[in-house]
Amino acid sequence: MTVIECVANLSEGRRPERLTAWANVLRGTPGLALLDFSGDVSHNRSVFTFAGEPAAVRLGALTLAALAIEHIDVSRQSGAHPRLGAIDVIPFVPLRAAAMATCVALAREVGRTLADTFALPVYLYEDASQRPNRRRLEEIRRGGFEGLREKLQSPGWEPDFGPARPHPTAGATIVGARPILIAYNVNLATDRVDIARRIASRVRERGGGLAAVKALGLWLPERGIAQVSMNLVDYRQTPPQVAYDAVRRLAREEGVDVLNAELIGLLPAAALSGSTPAAIGLAEFSDLQLLEAQLARFGL
Repeated sequence: MTVIECVANLSEGRRPERLTAWANVLRGTPGLALLDFSGDVSHNRSVFTFAGEPAAVRLGALTLAALAIEHIDVSRQSGAHPRLGAIDVIPFVPLRAAAMATCVALAREVGRTLADTFALPVYLYEDASQRPNRRRLEEIRRGGFEGLREKLQSPGWEPDFGPARPHPTAGATIVGARPILIAYNVNLATDRVDIARRIASRVRERGGGLAAVKALGLWLPERGIAQVSMNLVDYRQTPPQVAYDAVRRLAREEGVDVLNAELIGLLPAAALSGSTPAAIGLAEFSDLQLLEAQLARFGL
């Protein structure tokens, strides 16, 4: 059995009833296992993690995208997290007996279908990218929805599929293929976002920090705190424990404490090797937040 995972990011986190309804639609998709979903009010963002054989995952991704495009108006949406569109990012991840090439082909097929069906501009990223400057998600998303019209008309930034103009309510979508990524945030005991941004700039790889780490400093108004939001794009190079320790050390240099950490989506068990959830700030961690545990629940 070939198992592929999709970790779709939507620009909606403030209407839980809507997220639950969408989750139920995915649960009703033949052959698809909804492994996890969550929404965050401050980020105004949700993440749906589902898996199955390629055909089922393709159907799930297109179904969720259609719901997002119908119900999310990104021109009226705002939140702490940067975004380019209503269905913001759709990555495909190879799991059991799956090759990255299969995920690349799936990403390109889904991207083209979304563009043709909804007149939606679509960018491809990571392994699905067809241009060297399009591999990094943050480069594609730079400028956000507000700068999308100008970006689409800039030389070298025409979309891979669809029109070179934003969809009026759905913006644009980024579709790709990548390895397992851990979305991991550390909350600081301060409301000073400048501190979070300085820490993020020092901890991320592009700033000379930790290998395979991307980071942003964000202000979460609903919680009244600042956050270092990280993507650990290769946990074998930098596991959560190393990232947590680095943020805590840098926070102490700034004279602030770490409150706790949060996981968005699922965690591969190997990422906890030599550590514990409590040691990385996840005090309320459940075994059902392990990727392997969720896959086992569905016989995948």
